[in-house]
Amino acid sequence: MLAVTLLTTAASCFAFDLGKFITNDPAPPDKFKVIHIADLQGMLANLNSHVEIYDANGWGLRSRVGIIPGAHLLSSDDRYDVAGTLPPNRNANLVFYCADTL
Repeated sequence: MLAVTLLTTAASCFAFDLGKFITNDPAPPDKFKVIHIADLQGMLANLNSHVEIYDANGWGLRSRVGIIPGAHLLSSDDRYDVAGTLPPNRNANLVFYCADTL
């Protein structure tokens, strides 16, 4: 199963309960939410959504299963230069995805 995460404000960081995050219960308004592939397809079809997609998978997994076309490849799932990697527009729709095949 591929979980896709939408982050609407890149600059806001806070602690959260991962279990509640995954079930969307209760995420702070307009911060994080889990979306499904159909939701992402709809965003990509809408030229006004200005969505940026980020792949947080490792190189080994990317070479086996591929990437979403146009996705930005993060150098790490938790250690990357935020200012140099993410768009400067703090209102951009950011989608991060990764897969755990184990």
